[in-house]
Amino acid sequence: FFFLLQSQLSQALNGLSDRAKEAKEFLVQLRNMVQQIQENSVEFEACLVAQCDALIDALNRRKAQLLARVNKEHEHKLKVVRDQISHCTVKLRQTTGLMEYCLEVIKENDPSGFLQISDALIRRVHLTEDQWGKGTLTPRMTTDFDLNLDNAPLLQSIHQLDFVQMKVSSPVPAPPILQLEECCTHNNSATLSWKQPPLSTVQVEGYILELDDGNGGQFREVYVGKETMCTVDGLHFNSTYSARVKAFNKTGVSPYSKTLVLQTSEDTQSEEQTLPFPVPLERSQLRRMSPFSSTLNLQPSFPGRSYFELRSSAHQLSLHSSLQSLNSAVAWFSFDPSSAHADIIFSNDNLTVTCNSYDDRVVLGKTGFSKGLHYWELSIDRYDNHPDPAFGVARIDVLKDAMLGKDDKAWAMYVDNNRSWFMHNNSHTNRTEGGITKGATVGVLLDLTRRTLTFSINEDQQGPVAFENLEGLFFPAVSLNRNVQVWALTMFWSTTGSLM
Repeated sequence: FFFLLQSQLSQALNGLSDRAKEAKEFLVQLRNMVQQIQENSVEFEACLVAQCDALIDALNRRKAQLLARVNKEHEHKLKVVRDQISHCTVKLRQTTGLMEYCLEVIKENDPSGFLQISDALIRRVHLTEDQWGKGTLTPRMTTDFDLNLDNAPLLQSIHQLDFVQMKVSSPVPAPPILQLEECCTHNNSATLSWKQPPLSTVQVEGYILELDDGNGGQFREVYVGKETMCTVDGLHFNSTYSARVKAFNKTGVSPYSKTLVLQTSEDTQSEEQTLPFPVPLERSQLRRMSPFSSTLNLQPSFPGRSYFELRSSAHQLSLHSSLQSLNSAVAWFSFDPSSAHADIIFSNDNLTVTCNSYDDRVVLGKTGFSKGLHYWELSIDRYDNHPDPAFGVARIDVLKDAMLGKDDKAWAMYVDNNRSWFMHNNSHTNRTEGGITKGATVGVLLDLTRRTLTFSINEDQQGPVAFENLEGLFFPAVSLNRNVQVWALTMFWSTTGSLM
């Protein structure tokens, strides 16, 4: 009873210690807020002064434009008036000259001479009088400026100038906090959890989780969404990854959280055997020492082919190789319901698949590969001789409603009961005699060191090397319809350190 109370008190103290730790962090944040308020105040005042100065500058520029228009109108009015003055001066001088000439003619005592020019002079006088009567004595321009500055809207806008919102915090989310006690790794999967800072009042619309490539390379986005926990599958075994997360909303994106370093599992729970090449059948049985992996150390005893071969049956395994030594990690995988087409039917702990449709549907394995040497086998549990199932590898975003190999995201061999073809991006090549029946075994050998893909049927290589220059992340893949049922023998292996 004494020890029980001690245990309860210890647990209570642990909880209280966590609260005290959070309180210390809270006080640090409050103290930081005081400094931040001072800095934000100076920054905001400077921003306000700059905005008002910008408004004043804009008003001064507009004032200069309006004054230019007034000056232009002023010059136009002066020009019109001066032109009219000049015209009237010339006209008045002509009229005065005509009047003086007529007066001199009247004073002459030569009746005969007067009679000769009197009619012409009379017409000239009337014409000149008529010219003065056609608006000549009316000013062409007024002295008023017909311009009225409408400043009421601007004055109203100035009176309405105010702060839209008094911000109590930055609208951009604060950096999320990774919850280390909930972050963990299991085999080649990593689970990360995070939360918003306790003082954060900014609304968060989602999070972006980023992970590097396990080799210190660039970060890439692996999750975008509203959840605060994410599990990333398909990582390399025995590798070190760096993870970080940031939040976002309509305003923008927060800074990154602190970077968390994760170590994926090593292949420590394994059985080691030393076998000669070729492996004697009586010594090639594999025992599954753990749910995850077992290990074979294989040593060649003769100079074999430049490419190793794998010969297997339901219970036996033998390999032939010219490699001096080969450390192979044997692991176990199943098909992935989350990425498969909805018509795929799973059974036997997701090791067996068929389909409820007559059309081809695609299903992928849960484990992906990006480097190393990998082999797996699939057993034909049911086959009605009519459809053409396809086997191979694919990207995660391969078409799920077409035969494997129809698009550029899959590399496959499709086969009937008599022959097979290789297919990638809907290109069919290398027709090869030999097909499958119920109980047949299809082997897939993916060598990402040599970047090749090779197939076998019932332990015999089917055709030449099917595909070359493969690079990237590949998942085991099968396409089938309701006339086919396939069982994954689930054994795949790789050179040490290459298993994803």
